[in-house]
Amino acid sequence: MGNERNQGKGNMKNKNKPFNKDRKPTSKNKVKVDQQIKDPEAGMRLNKYIANSGVCSRRDADIYISAGNVRVNGEVVTEMGYKVKLTDEVKFDGRKITPDQKEYVLLNKPSGFYVTGSLERNNRTVMDLVANASKSKLSPIGKLDTSTMGLLLFTNDGTLSKNLANPKQGIRQLYHVELNKNLDQIDLEKIREGVTLEDGKVNVDDISYVDNQPKRQVGIELKSTRQHLVQRLFKKLGYEIVRLDRVVYGGLTKKDLPRGNYRHLSKQEVINLGML
Repeated sequence: MGNERNQGKGNMKNKNKPFNKDRKPTSKNKVKVDQQIKDPEAGMRLNKYIANSGVCSRRDADIYISAGNVRVNGEVVTEMGYKVKLTDEVKFDGRKITPDQKEYVLLNKPSGFYVTGSLERNNRTVMDLVANASKSKLSPIGKLDTSTMGLLLFTNDGTLSKNLANPKQGIRQLYHVELNKNLDQIDLEKIREGVTLEDGKVNVDDISYVDNQPKRQVGIELKSTRQHLVQRLFKKLGYEIVRLDRVVYGGLTKKDLPRGNYRHLSKQEVINLGML
């Protein structure tokens, strides 16, 4: 994990077992990803195609389809569940429509930027950092505190966003934590065994000291999406977090992504997110 210069490549020690940041999640749950990401020729339900174009909701789209307001390649389609390809021409009330292309942008967030801030108060937000990433409206998945740094994913894919943010789903996250004092071995074991907070027990997948660093620097791996969880966990044991950096999100890392910069995910990375 290490420091900023190493961009999260170092390792953490665990006296019981070696820490492996590349270990695959063991969750049996599957996050849905649009079939079109895997195969552009795959069919999409017509009501979803219309909804993705921003015309109306899926439920309203069904009404318009049954009323004969939709044509596919020049032919009126009234069949519920009819599937179209992205290469088909779809017209709604005579106007050609096209669903937004799904986009996925990964940001290495600096400290001091709000994820949800007040534009009226001129707060610096993460949206300022990804303003030029896409012409589509992108939204962050989940939240990071203003002082927290690291990986934050943006997308206009509502299906994937909803599933990744689902507390029951969970997604692998690895944090590099710097505390105000050394973490006692007893407290490390307490965290490993599970600490109970006001909203329930916190189960971590792994926690270890960072190699070749003072014992106030640790790495912690978990899947929970509960708010401020890492901060609350250490506060319960009498520690304050000086620096918090999310260095892994799902299978995504900060490799070759400097602080404050963003990049678009590859097709394979999107598919991998859907396989978690």
